[in-house]
Amino acid sequence: MRKPIELEIDLFCLGMQIGSSCQTDDDGRRISRTRAGLGSGLEIVIPASPKAIWVNVPVSERFAQESVYSLQKENGRYFVVDARDGAPYEVTIPAEPAWYSRHTSADVPMSRVGVLQGNYLGIYVSNRCLYWSWSPSLACKFCTTGSNVGAAEESRKRVNDVVEVARAAREESGCIFTHFNTGYHYEDRADREVIHGLRQCEPFVRAVRTHVGGFIGVQAVPVPKASYHEYEALIEAGTDHFSFCYEFEDPEVFARLCPGKAQTVGQRAFFEAMEHTAKLLGRGRVSGEIIAGVEPIAATKRGIDRIVDAGAFPTVCIFRPTIGSEMEDVASPDPEAMKEVFAYLHASCRRAGLPVGILPIEVSLVVQPEETAGLLTPSLASDWYALKNGALRQLARPYVAWKSRPHGSRFAAHV
Repeated sequence: MRKPIELEIDLFCLGMQIGSSCQTDDDGRRISRTRAGLGSGLEIVIPASPKAIWVNVPVSERFAQESVYSLQKENGRYFVVDARDGAPYEVTIPAEPAWYSRHTSADVPMSRVGVLQGNYLGIYVSNRCLYWSWSPSLACKFCTTGSNVGAAEESRKRVNDVVEVARAAREESGCIFTHFNTGYHYEDRADREVIHGLRQCEPFVRAVRTHVGGFIGVQAVPVPKASYHEYEALIEAGTDHFSFCYEFEDPEVFARLCPGKAQTVGQRAFFEAMEHTAKLLGRGRVSGEIIAGVEPIAATKRGIDRIVDAGAFPTVCIFRPTIGSEMEDVASPDPEAMKEVFAYLHASCRRAGLPVGILPIEVSLVVQPEETAGLLTPSLASDWYALKNGALRQLARPYVAWKSRPHGSRFAAHV
């Protein structure tokens, strides 16, 4: 039998077929093609210790249709079955929240404003990324934001709608993390001030902090150094976390697959912004996001170390050839290679002393570092690291409870 972390990685890489015995349309969450398209799978939960593992499993892509794994239902219980040895792994299928089917007071379907991916709420705040507007397109080759925004989700979100959806997610789904993201955006105003995508998040952050509460993250393309004051403004508004998707460590791969980012900001800008915001918020409260399974493993490992050295937290996403992207026909990664990457990720976080798994936030789109401990041989160092993180998790409970309540913007990340 595979360990829960091994099953998680296998499912990300190989996907899963849906057996005829299943009623996932009735029992589970709908498959949502929003934002970049990464969450376009079926949400499942794998039992594990010390906590369960949430996974957004690919089920629609071509490679998933040929997977050795299939979901089966028997006597009201769900199992992921491995056709190679017949091994059954019991899982649960989280039910779709009732608020998905409701409308905001402005008559906008709530599911077109934000979606749960794990127990966190993801919201793309603006119209589609400008990289999609260039001719030829400069969009990242693995992304489908330009196809989803305005089709599967609202092209522009109203602040009141976002507040209503965030409140519903908080009260009915126990969500304590709202994540705002936007692609490459800027606006030249009449007063010659340039408003970047980062600043477009500010009214949403302030409103959710004031009226809903919880932890708030922002992800946007880095702004020029002359505009770094925008990060301070967002922290004052209530931002707790910044994330930077620089995607690939290998410069050639970065330039080829992320042409817009390469031509408008460059790879170095992501690390400069990571370092700056990590100094403002503290180590481990900023993340650098990188895709594994496309560039050589050695490059991904260098990227993990580079993110850690910048004072940030490495978020590694297993490449998913999403339907409708330019890379939809690229092969999904080898699970064994990904296990090597995530073992390295855990060791890198441990060497740096980064706290992992402290907050009760479950992200189904990526393998979270605390889940990867099972990929390494136990040692005194790993036992001590687990003990320290467990103690921090207990100590953080009063802070989590306090943060979960609404607060004015004067109560920002530094409390």
